[in-house]
Amino acid sequence: MQNRIIDLFEIKYPIIQGGMIWCSGWELASAVSNSGGLGLIGAGSMHPETLDIHIKKTKAATSKPFGVNVPLLYPDMDKIIEIIINNKVPIVFTSAGNPKTWTKTLQENGIKVAHVIANTKFALKCEEAGVDAIVAEGFEAGGHNGREETTTLCLIPRIKQEISIPLIAAGGIGSGQAMAAVFALGAEGVQIGSRFAASIESSGHEAFKTEIVKAAEGDTKLALKNLAPVRLLNNPFYQQVRELEQRGASLEDFKTLLGKGRAKKGMFQGDLVEGELEIGQVSAAITKIESVDEIIKTIVAEFNNTISEIGKLSV
Repeated sequence: MQNRIIDLFEIKYPIIQGGMIWCSGWELASAVSNSGGLGLIGAGSMHPETLDIHIKKTKAATSKPFGVNVPLLYPDMDKIIEIIINNKVPIVFTSAGNPKTWTKTLQENGIKVAHVIANTKFALKCEEAGVDAIVAEGFEAGGHNGREETTTLCLIPRIKQEISIPLIAAGGIGSGQAMAAVFALGAEGVQIGSRFAASIESSGHEAFKTEIVKAAEGDTKLALKNLAPVRLLNNPFYQQVRELEQRGASLEDFKTLLGKGRAKKGMFQGDLVEGELEIGQVSAAITKIESVDEIIKTIVAEFNNTISEIGKLSV
């Protein structure tokens, strides 16, 4: 296959690993890149000094292109961007903020920039800001989510009509069949989070990975819509959040409950009761913990087989 995403990022397969907090360390990022995709370090759960270490370890573990996912609403952004530039990271995926803020600076330093959005309005702002590619993430995705609750299959064709730059689909994609579906709608790449979160190389806690595999349909819930929508596994912590939402609790009540480090407690430390467990709806289709190489080989084979079978159809 050859398309604009493969050419842009200089990768073998148009498969990008989501830069998930507490799961996307150097081991996962380098494994994805070594297997032909694009691995991303998740800077959202790292202090600048920690990010610097993970970048250096990734560079030592792979000679392939890799990137860093940067949520722009996080503190110490000047330091994070400086570390990325000084380490000559080739690719940055930004999210949760204005793409105009850092895109030009990064590109002037030879860095390719993609930005994650959840609606057409912000896709157009991304193109105006000059990003190299857009990630359109549907409502099915884990972690922080768009307020519009637009599903991936509705979002991708709508945005494809409005932009000219390469489009990457995200949200609910964990198989080659799903990849083929979004390619049919105009995507040129996929970003996959949940399936890689449950990989051997993921830095997520083994207890968290086991919960992903155990998840059934309906076991993820969109919470905190009035603050910052986030998709979580239904566990005792989510039930506490739901109780506050149902009784119309104040912002201060939510801040008290959330405190600090809930995601770290759940996803990284394996506290399945008090921790926040961010994962997507596609977790219901994940049945085992596999290596990154196995995951990518399976997705590529499923994609090729699906395209072949569809080619036999006619009406």
